[in-house]
Amino acid sequence: MFNKQVLTTILILTILLPLGALAQKRQVVLDRVVAIVGGSAILYSEVEEAANELVAQRRAAGYTTDRDPMNEGLEELMKQKLLYNQALIDSIELNADINSMVEDYLQRMIAEEGGSISQLETKQHMPLYNYREFLRQKLTEQQYAQSMQGSVVSDVTITPGEVERFFKNKKVDELPLVPEQYVYAHIVRYPSSQAAAKQRTKERLLEMRERIITGTSSLPVLARTYSVDPGTAMQGGEHPLAPLSQLTPPFAEALAKLKPGQLSEVVETEYGFHLIELMEAPRNGLYHFRHILLKPSYTIEEQLEPTYYLDSIVKLIRADSISFEEAALKHSEDNLSKMNGGLVSNHDLLMSNPNYSNVKLTATKFKKEDFGDGKSYSDYIALSKLKVGEVSDAFISEDVQGNQLSRAVKLLEIIPTHPASLTDDYLTIEEMALNDKQATIFNKWLSEKIDGIYVYIAPDFRKGEFEFKNWVK
Repeated sequence: MFNKQVLTTILILTILLPLGALAQKRQVVLDRVVAIVGGSAILYSEVEEAANELVAQRRAAGYTTDRDPMNEGLEELMKQKLLYNQALIDSIELNADINSMVEDYLQRMIAEEGGSISQLETKQHMPLYNYREFLRQKLTEQQYAQSMQGSVVSDVTITPGEVERFFKNKKVDELPLVPEQYVYAHIVRYPSSQAAAKQRTKERLLEMRERIITGTSSLPVLARTYSVDPGTAMQGGEHPLAPLSQLTPPFAEALAKLKPGQLSEVVETEYGFHLIELMEAPRNGLYHFRHILLKPSYTIEEQLEPTYYLDSIVKLIRADSISFEEAALKHSEDNLSKMNGGLVSNHDLLMSNPNYSNVKLTATKFKKEDFGDGKSYSDYIALSKLKVGEVSDAFISEDVQGNQLSRAVKLLEIIPTHPASLTDDYLTIEEMALNDKQATIFNKWLSEKIDGIYVYIAPDFRKGEFEFKNWVK
C-alpha cells in the first residue's frame, strides 16, 4: 500500500547472491580471485553465480540486455564489497538479527530438501555447521552493505518543485502504469462481547505465565504452540533486535522495565495481549526479546452478532430509509471514517506503525495488492462483486491490527489503469523523483569512494563494460 518508506533501497544492490549455489561452486571447482576491493576478495565462482542469477531474473521478467552478465555481476559484487568495507570504517550499526536470519534461511533450505539435513550437506558439499558459518558471513556482509547504502541517502528529501520538474522531464512512456484502483466507504462493527473475549485471553496468558514461572513449561514452547504472531511464533517467540522506538508504546514501556531473563505481566496493545521476556541486556539501544501474542477469540454466535446487526442496517440503506453516510455516522465503530461518510483511508495503517506515520501519505485509493497489507483481503472480494454505488452484504473482516470485526462496504469509484499523472498520482511520482535523486547522490558518493579505495581487477575482466569507469585504475 502506501506504507512503504520513502527511503527505499535505490536499486543499486539488486543482487542478493544465491547463497546455496555459491557454496556448491566453491567446494568443487578450482577458484581464483578476479577482483579485490579494499581488503575483500571476489572469486570467479561468485561472479559466475551472480551472472547466472542476473540472467535468470531477466528471463523471468521477460527482457535481456546487451551487457555481459559476468561483467555486470562483478560490478555489483564490487559495489557490495565497497559498501561493506565503508560500513566497517564508519561503524555502521546493524538492526538486523543475523543469527535469526541464518536460521530462517537454513530452515527454508532444509525444507526444500524434504527436511533432510544430510541431503542439504550433500548438495552444499559441506557439513551443516560449515554452511551455517558461510551463510552468517554472507548475510552479515549483505546487511552491512544495505545499511551503509541506506545511511548515505537517509537524509535526502525532495520538494514539490523538484517533483514537478521531474515529472515534466518525463515522457509518457517513461511513466509507470497505475493499476486499477478502488475508492470505497465502510461501516464497521466489533463484537459486543469484546470485553468478555479480552478477559478470557488475559486469563489464558496468566495461566501460561504461571507455567513459565513454575518451570512446567517455557516461553519458546508455548510461543510455538499458541502465539498468533506469524513473524515470531515458529522461532519460539524470538524477535529480531529492535530499538524501543520501533515498538508500540505499551509494549516498549513494559520491555524497558525488564531485566535479562525476567518475564513481564500481561501487556495489552492494539495487536492483542502479550507476555514478554527480555533475553539479554540491551546493546547499543537494541533489545533482544521474545514474546507470546494472543488475540481475543469469539464463539460463532459472538462472531455473527455484529454481522446480523450490519445486515439490518444494509437493508435500510437499500430501501432508502437511511443513507450510507448517515448509517456510518450513527452505527460505525470506526471513529476515523464515520465522520467522513465512512470513506476508507490508510490513515489507521500509517498511525499503527511508527516507521510509516507520515500523514502526507494518507490515501483513499487502493490497488488490488493493497488489500491484505493491513486490510483484510475480504474487502477486495466484496468490492469486486459490486457496481459503483452498490452496498455489500455484511461480512467478517479484521482491522489493521488483526482484530476481528464485521464490515459492510460501498463502492464509490473505480479508477481504471492509467499512466501516472502529477495531479492524481502525486505520491507515485514523488517516490520516483525521490528515488532518482537518491540514486544521483548515491552514485556521486560511490564514485568518490571508488577513487579512494584500493581496487584490483584481473586483466581478463578489465576491458569489460562498467557503469563506473573508475573501477579500472
